[in-house]
Amino acid sequence: MNNSILVLGAGELGMPIIRNLAKRANQAPDTSVTVLLRPATIASADAEKQRDIAEFRALGVQFLAGDLADSTAALSALFRDFDTVITCTGFVTGAGGFQLKLARAVLDAGVKRYFPWQFGVDYDSIGRGSAQDLFDEQLDVRDLLRSQDRTEWVIVSTGMFTSFLFEPFFGVVDLAQNTVRALGSWDTAVTVTMPEDIGALTAEICFAEPRIVNTVVYTAGDTVTYAQLADIVDSVLGRQVRRVEWSVPELKDELAKDPDDAIKKYRVVFAEGKGVSWDKNISFNAQRGISVMNVRQWARENVR
Repeated sequence: MNNSILVLGAGELGMPIIRNLAKRANQAPDTSVTVLLRPATIASADAEKQRDIAEFRALGVQFLAGDLADSTAALSALFRDFDTVITCTGFVTGAGGFQLKLARAVLDAGVKRYFPWQFGVDYDSIGRGSAQDLFDEQLDVRDLLRSQDRTEWVIVSTGMFTSFLFEPFFGVVDLAQNTVRALGSWDTAVTVTMPEDIGALTAEICFAEPRIVNTVVYTAGDTVTYAQLADIVDSVLGRQVRRVEWSVPELKDELAKDPDDAIKKYRVVFAEGKGVSWDKNISFNAQRGISVMNVRQWARENVR
């Protein structure tokens, strides 16, 4: 089957997805990969952007000039020539219906198959009205896709990016303070997958036979409790870290003092523990026997 794939977004997740799709496309007849880029990006003299452009060309990836800030109708016209659209934009614009606009443009264009930006937690399990208000729009997108039968859809739930656990601003692994903090409790679990593995797994999902359609697919680089995470950090550092528990009431109090702080919203959601973890054995990678990087491996390579 002819398969022209359009990727929206070429950032932390978009790049690994594009690389892996391009490798698979080179082995599949009548398959092409295109990335949507702003005209200014394509023409930019910036060294980093030019490196990306050169890599795309080496991979055989084509360019489509466009701007996701354009109207639904304008985007629909751009999407119309593609069989599959994969969105890797993240929450770049915050609240305001951006992801819903992209989904509507895809449906209006009659695209055969859509992978929306849902590379994260299990929004169905979390439900509406969570501390992170961005998540309600993710459910709006799911409702829209499920309400129709013209465009196939695939949602890839990946959990948190593995590196996010170790970001100083998130406050869980705080190496500067020699501290690991538990969100909610030490028994609360979190599922994580690193972007490079998400890229490889998304390409496998995209090309899988029999064809995967109209379902949520779970990945899991690892699922760990915060107690297990602290043990891993102890082991990798060769010393004991200080352990601090941030309870749900504490985190909600902190958010109430600063209700627009996105990181504090995320902390509350992950502390509540609902929809943010799943058994590794149900993951696509486990069921297909695909090797991925777990938290201990990531920490050994990245924690100093």
